[in-house]
Amino acid sequence: MGQGSFGTIEVMEHFTCFQTATMGTTKLPVGCEGVMYCSAGEGSFEETIDEPGGILNVLLDTNDDENCVLYVGPFKPSDGGVVMEARIKIADITNEAMFVGFQETLNATTPVMCAEFATESFAYNASCGGFAGLQFDKDATTADWRATAGDNQIPDFVCDSDDARAYNAPVNDKWDVIRVELDPNRDTRIYLGEDTGALKLVKSGTAVMADSCLVHAVVMMEHRAVSDTTDLLEVDYFYAKGYRDWTV
Repeated sequence: MGQGSFGTIEVMEHFTCFQTATMGTTKLPVGCEGVMYCSAGEGSFEETIDEPGGILNVLLDTNDDENCVLYVGPFKPSDGGVVMEARIKIADITNEAMFVGFQETLNATTPVMCAEFATESFAYNASCGGFAGLQFDKDATTADWRATAGDNQIPDFVCDSDDARAYNAPVNDKWDVIRVELDPNRDTRIYLGEDTGALKLVKSGTAVMADSCLVHAVVMMEHRAVSDTTDLLEVDYFYAKGYRDWTV
C-alpha cells in the first residue's frame, strides 16, 4: 500500500477549547484535538476558571455507578507502540474509582471499567478485552493507585494487595500524572508522577495482550455511591500517540 508523510497519530489536548454540555450516552467530542467521551448515566462538562492553562471539569450525577470515559483511538500497539499520559485530580475520592491507561473495548452507551479493586484483590470485566493502566478504587482496604495489565480477565502480572501499589495514594484535589507505554511487542510500563515531579515506574510487564488488540487511551471515573453531591474530575491535559497501519 502507498505511504504518505503522516505515520504518527498524535493527540495533545490541553482543554483550552472544548464543549460545555450535558452528557449523553453516545460518543461525542469533548475537546478540539480529538478527545471523545462516552458515559453511563448523567453529568456535564464545565470549565475551570480559577486555574490557568485550560482545565476540563467532568461532573457526574449523584446516582450509584454513574461514569464517564474520555478516550482517544483506537491504536494498534504492534504498529509501532502506543503511549498515553494524563494529568488529573479528583475533588473528593471518598466514593470514586478511576482507571487511566489503555482499554481494548468500550461500550458506547454503557461503558464499564476493565479492572475494579475490592478489599485486597482485583476483578476484571471480560467485555473489555486487553488493558494496561493505573486503577484507584474506593472499595480497596488500603487506598492507593495500583498497576494492572492483561487480556480477557487474565492479568499479566501479580496485581493483588501490595504487589502493584504505587505507594502514593490519590488525595483530594491533588494533581496526579499517569503515563502508560505499550511497545510493539506489547511490553508495558506504567508510571505515576511523584511530588518531586519525576515519573516513578510502578510496574512493568511483557506481552500483556494479544498482538491483534486495538486499544483506546482512556481516562475513566466511576461514582460508587448514591450521594447528594455532584462528583468532580478535573483533567489538565490528555496526551496519546500511536502509529498508522499503512497496510490497511
